[in-house]
Amino acid sequence: TILQVVPRLDAGGSELATVEIAQALSRVGARALVATEGGGMVEEVAFAGGEIVTLPVASKSPFTILANIGRLTNLIEGRGVDLVHARSRAPAWSAFLAARRTGKPFVTTYHGAYGEVGPFKAAYNSVMAKGDRVIANSRYTASVIEARAPRVKDRIRVIYRGVDRSAFDPAAVGASAVENLRAQWGVPPGAKIVLHAARLTSIKGQRDLIAAAARANQEGALDDAVVILAGDAPGRDAYREELIGLVARHGLGDKVRLVGHCREMPAAYLAAQVAVTTSTVPETFGRTSAEAQAMGCPVIVPDLGALPETIVSPEQSEGQFTGWLFPPRDVAALASRIGRALALSPSERDAIGLLARAHVAGKFMLERMQGSTLAVYDELLGSDLAERFKRVSPAELGA
Repeated sequence: TILQVVPRLDAGGSELATVEIAQALSRVGARALVATEGGGMVEEVAFAGGEIVTLPVASKSPFTILANIGRLTNLIEGRGVDLVHARSRAPAWSAFLAARRTGKPFVTTYHGAYGEVGPFKAAYNSVMAKGDRVIANSRYTASVIEARAPRVKDRIRVIYRGVDRSAFDPAAVGASAVENLRAQWGVPPGAKIVLHAARLTSIKGQRDLIAAAARANQEGALDDAVVILAGDAPGRDAYREELIGLVARHGLGDKVRLVGHCREMPAAYLAAQVAVTTSTVPETFGRTSAEAQAMGCPVIVPDLGALPETIVSPEQSEGQFTGWLFPPRDVAALASRIGRALALSPSERDAIGLLARAHVAGKFMLERMQGSTLAVYDELLGSDLAERFKRVSPAELGA
């Protein structure tokens, strides 16, 4: 019986991973409990074979955190929990102390870098390094953990996020889905798409991409292409209006489109000539980069945080690459990479796409993430969850 603790089950990386591990546990006959305050993905946990235990674990109130120690202790003892896995800081404090009180192994996952400004924030963050095993979602994240807590080094396990091969499979996306999306976005027939998929917030670098698009357009690189900014702007209407203004100021009204949130991301990546990430702060993984490559779409990412770990660049393997790096915030370099990607012949792009799919298949598949996480549990429990997971048929995993 494994207890995962996550504040809420709304859309996000930690929430999705919670569901995916609940699915893996269910597949091997283990009990998957999830303590959470609720959220839109609660039903997905149930569908995956897990069980929700509703507790006020999203609260950062010290009084609620203290009360949750008793609640989680009762849950651990009452349901025969063998291991506790925390995925966020506030509930991790309650989970850590409850695990220690009951003598159960404690695992944490760093889903973010957790900024540290001052000693109080550092102390608050420190619980994420208190796991008997500490899962980092990239080598970059592991380096952040080691810098802050050197004594944790031997307990860190790097496990990359996983891409669901059943969803991100070119063969599973019909041509009509791609054409419908192009029509919905108003993309002219035959035009190539430069896709930027991210929520509209300044740290995702949309300003830099618009500036790079202006430069590429001046050089003629966008003559037969459009740039699609796919992402919503919850609570950031002013930023969205600013971006619209930038597009107009650069005379890119027919070249750059803000299309809002896209629900058909596999089709979007299949429609794109290249997918671009322009984050201005370090990412701890790079989900869109991995998903795009799974769909055979080359990528352009900044040489920042964990994003370089997601691709094979020409600097690493000339002639056998899956995407390009550019110096962070370097608009000229970004424009140059966009120009190169758009100039690829169909055969050149297809060759890169095949390499990209193979790269993701070998490094970032969902089953790999699930099996590796179960192996961490096995280290602490002396169980054989990972071995049992390997014996589950691909059909059962939805492959």
